[in-house]
Amino acid sequence: MQTFIMLTRLSHSALQSPSSLENLEREVMERIEAECPEVKWLSSYAVLGPSDYLDIFTAPDNETATKVATVVRTFGHAETEVWGATEWKRFKELVRYLPPAKT
Repeated sequence: MQTFIMLTRLSHSALQSPSSLENLEREVMERIEAECPEVKWLSSYAVLGPSDYLDIFTAPDNETATKVATVVRTFGHAETEVWGATEWKRFKELVRYLPPAKT
């Protein structure tokens, strides 16, 4: 499984009340579970900055991660950005034997 980071920015219309936000979250997650059962949600954070939320999940491939982002967008309240991610330990293994830069 591959790891993905998704940044989400909600529109102002989605933030009418705390309960509407919780309802939206529940509806989105139910839809993701139905459409992408192989996805495993690892963590979610509310963040400060240009995005409102950062989610970390695993999916078997880019296409499934794209489906997750699209499901979030279909509710009409969000913009998403998805990045592929490699754990630091695995990244070090991948690059350890690369040749040095030519000077």
